[in-house]
Order: sequence, then C-alpha cells, then structure tokens
Amino acid sequence: QRKNPFSNDDRLASKPVHTHRGDSTYGRPPEGSQTEQRGKDAHSHVGKEVEELCSIIRRTGEVGEDGRVSVTFGQLFETYVTISNKVVGILLRARKHGLVRFEGEMLWQGKDDDVVITLL
Repeated sequence: QRKNPFSNDDRLASKPVHTHRGDSTYGRPPEGSQTEQRGKDAHSHVGKEVEELCSIIRRTGEVGEDGRVSVTFGQLFETYVTISNKVVGILLRARKHGLVRFEGEMLWQGKDDDVVITLL
C-alpha cells in the first residue's frame, strides 16, 4: 500500500527510502533480509564449487615447466561433467577470481577441447 498512488491514507503515504549510486547500500538487499541470506548462501555454494574445480584440476592436470598445473578443457570437461554440468560457468567464475587462466571468452565442448586451462 505504501507504493499505491491511489491510496488516500496518510499513514501509508510515507515514501520508501531510495538509495543512489555511490551509497554503500546501493544495489544491495536490505540488511538482515531473506534476500540477503539467499545471496550469501549462493555465494558460499559457488565458492565451494570453485574450490572443487581447482582440486580436480590439481588431481587430473600435469605440472608444467613453470611449476603450474595445467589441463586441457576436453580432459577437464570429461572429468568434471560427472560431478556438475556447470563446468564452464564455474571456470568463468574461477578466472574472474584469478584462480585459473585460459584463452578465449567462452569454452565450447568439442570446439575448445584442446584449450589449456592453467591453475594459478
């Protein structure tokens, strides 16, 4: 009812607080809300998936001359697909956090099977 422009009830006419770009709460759910908790839970879940991906790369990859572990996308896909069908999305998240490196914006099964993924 607070947002109902046709309401004549003054008790409900208080305007909601709006944040503006640059405010610390801009683009964030209200503190203590269920939305905030769901976001925290999702962030935690994705973090665990990224950790699992890195451990799989460590186990299945080979150590290169630089001491870093590398694996091809095809090999990783075949290993990881039995665990999760979100391997590409998790790889992109891991790259965003600086944990892995590979060439290209997106990896496609079949086409990019020879792309080398390096664990940083």
